[in-house]
Amino acid sequence: MSHRGVYNGSVRKLVLAFDVGTTYSGISYCFMDPGQQPSVKGVTKYPAQEHIMGASKIPTIIYYDQAGKVRAVGAEAVREGIEEEAADQDWVKAEWFKLHLRSKNANDTRDITSQIPPLPPRKSIVDVWADFLTYLYRCARTYIEETQVNGISVFAFLCQQDQIDFVLSHPNGWEGKEQELMRNAAVKAGLIKNSAQGHEKLSFVTEGEASLHFAIENGVLTETKDGDGIVIIDAGGGTIDISSYKNDISKSKRTFEEIAAPQCHLYGSVFVTMHASGYLESFLTESDFLDDLEHIVKCFDRTTKIRFRSSDEPQYIKFGSTRDNDAACSIRFGQMKLEGTQVEEFFKPSAMCIIKAVVAQKKLIHGQIRHVVLVGGFAASDWLFHKIRSELAKFSLNVMRPENHVSKAVSDGAISFYLDHYVRTRIARFTYGSFGNIEYDPSNKDHFKRRHKKTVFPSGISVLPNHFTIILPKDTQVSETQEFREEYYEEYANASRFRETRSEVWGYRGNLDNPQWRDQDPCLSSTLLIECALLISSSANYKLLCTIQADLSRLPFETHGKGKNRVYRVHLALVLLFGLTEMQALVAWTDRVRNL
Repeated sequence: MSHRGVYNGSVRKLVLAFDVGTTYSGISYCFMDPGQQPSVKGVTKYPAQEHIMGASKIPTIIYYDQAGKVRAVGAEAVREGIEEEAADQDWVKAEWFKLHLRSKNANDTRDITSQIPPLPPRKSIVDVWADFLTYLYRCARTYIEETQVNGISVFAFLCQQDQIDFVLSHPNGWEGKEQELMRNAAVKAGLIKNSAQGHEKLSFVTEGEASLHFAIENGVLTETKDGDGIVIIDAGGGTIDISSYKNDISKSKRTFEEIAAPQCHLYGSVFVTMHASGYLESFLTESDFLDDLEHIVKCFDRTTKIRFRSSDEPQYIKFGSTRDNDAACSIRFGQMKLEGTQVEEFFKPSAMCIIKAVVAQKKLIHGQIRHVVLVGGFAASDWLFHKIRSELAKFSLNVMRPENHVSKAVSDGAISFYLDHYVRTRIARFTYGSFGNIEYDPSNKDHFKRRHKKTVFPSGISVLPNHFTIILPKDTQVSETQEFREEYYEEYANASRFRETRSEVWGYRGNLDNPQWRDQDPCLSSTLLIECALLISSSANYKLLCTIQADLSRLPFETHGKGKNRVYRVHLALVLLFGLTEMQALVAWTDRVRNL
């Protein structure tokens, strides 16, 4: 259980956490009152769900009209009669849109683009995401105003004083690019201002780390021992997030160390539905009920998939009336009968993905793992839980599932992340570095074979371009406050050239232990070997993560040489901090000037 202290701030604050899931989304919040211990609460009533007390999530669905205006969101988008209304008025549905935000990552080996419903016409993913964030914010505000004493005036005051912070969660595989798009959506939704101060009001947390905080908050890890390794599996609608930590209770405050690079796999519960849809489409090829495929799949998704427990019993999809029959397709009285073993095949890819990933992490960190915690909406599947537990028991792993509200793990855990920060060290998921010049050394065989590319600095030094300097190697354990630097200099024959510098941070995802050159990795296409700034293909092993610009016009510079041979130089450093869930990068310089 959480043992956090009282809030030591001087002003009242509100923290809102939005978990935008592939299929369902939720909201958690926390009031931070000076001198009081903060606690995590959840929004449990939404529009069109007023009759369902304790409803913690809403469908991640938006309907737009032909003018691009939002017409129905969340539970409103699945109410009775909505499909008929949408068809009559030619509305367009946006669902599973979260998957459009993803970039291909190291664990993502499948192209699922054709299987994801397209975005509405003339809508970008930022537009749709912003519309959904706007709706979640409105739901949170309404709920707090209705349930909090003097809720309307309290919320209005917090808005006026700009004392509302936001936490957005995302899959483990998402990085700077996705975070930037999410930040743009938060600005477009009006949650934060588009300024440095406004950006500070928004935090990001991976779904895996949020789920760890949820497990701690709910006492799931109370019996774990000092040094025990723990795998958190967040099984959601779109992704399976795998995160591994080591328990450290030897200090005054309990902390956790990340002990393996987090993973993200596209095997969430929507892929069970996709497998079922593919099978049913083939199965009904000769049946008149093929025209009802979409409706049958929806019925499977809402009932059969949720109830499935054992392959030993037949499963039924109830989709029609007693008049609907087709003996050849096992349809009687509006129900389709499927063998349990067939339904199991829809689930198996997800289960095997989880089992293989956990076993691989156990082997990678030499058996430190003792416990596995399964959370997320997909964790509610009894078949999935029992399958994982029985298979991982063979590796002496104890699999647990929180008793209540596993679907709220991410949003509740995101608030706990904001308050508690239990994870103090994290693992670099790939190698970070930058491309630049290196002084030419003809005795170095790698240099010599690239001699045709060398250029000469104004000072007469010969250099080779496109050399990759490693700032942080893959799988390095990094603390929250640890800095990593790469020092370099810029040199010109004319001091007026010092106006601005651009530094780029790149991530290397290939198999080389010590990548050094852009043209070294065989996975890179020759068409991508032209200029560093043009290499933005997500299929390449080098990926541009961010660009930092700095004004050099007022910096002190040093001089070298005299007369026509005089050159001017500024010494800089690219500084990276990796210990938080969002990478931070900046350019530093030295005030120490030497004139030689």
